[in-house]
Amino acid sequence: AWARAHADNDTAAVVLMEYADATAYIGSLRYHQRTERIPQLEAALTAARRMERKQAEGVFLGNLGLAYADLGEARRAIGSYEQCLVIAREIGDRRGEGNALGNLGIAYAALGEARRAIGYHEQALVVSKEIGDRRAEGQDLGNLGLAYANLGEVRRAIGYHEQCLVITREIGDRRGDGNALGNLGIAYKNLGELERAVPYYEQQLDITRAIGDRQGEAKASWNLGGLLVQQGDLAQAVALMQACVDFEREIGHPDAEPDAARVAAVRARSAAGG
Repeated sequence: AWARAHADNDTAAVVLMEYADATAYIGSLRYHQRTERIPQLEAALTAARRMERKQAEGVFLGNLGLAYADLGEARRAIGSYEQCLVIAREIGDRRGEGNALGNLGIAYAALGEARRAIGYHEQALVVSKEIGDRRAEGQDLGNLGLAYANLGEVRRAIGYHEQCLVITREIGDRRGDGNALGNLGIAYKNLGELERAVPYYEQQLDITRAIGDRQGEAKASWNLGGLLVQQGDLAQAVALMQACVDFEREIGHPDAEPDAARVAAVRARSAAGG
């Protein structure tokens, strides 16, 4: 807060940039995206531009995109990612280029453009392997799995998610581990193998709670709840799905009210005895 109030001072500007950079991985876990994380990143971005720090500018644009994506604002996220990609290529930042490509793929997948998403993820995977970034490689593999799942190629998706899981466990990426497990749960659910999907969802939920990943916990709760609806355990399903709705309302996510209506329908079925 002090640094933002004195952002025209070079020392304060450096503090803004270093703080935003230091919280790159925990920012989405510890701060409210709309009221805390985005203002932090916007202040750091302004400081980077004023001080002509191009690499830092690209990083903050990418992280802003992630924050908007978490809020369900995919189009706004794409705008940030595209600016980030231009800067990364301009200055020869291969890691930044790979991150921007992967994030663009995620955003287009969220918009239902799976084929376009795959193109970005394949480019990102090439970069990740070239620079030896195992964490990014795992993310790219997982994202390719999601994109192929959206095209109905579930068995192919499982192969990518399993490769991702190997990497996240190799490097100790607990958050990535949880994502991979959740994605495997979704895949097996889509194949109709509900009993096989349950343990993956439960492991994902345990991990997200352990590391304080509220966004991941909300997704895991929703997915496990949806599966329990199919299995007829409506009371437990309602509790899990409501936890997701509560989080979505807190961050102002556009899915909050549609999801709330779904929970109300399940609650009504539960009250009526199934």
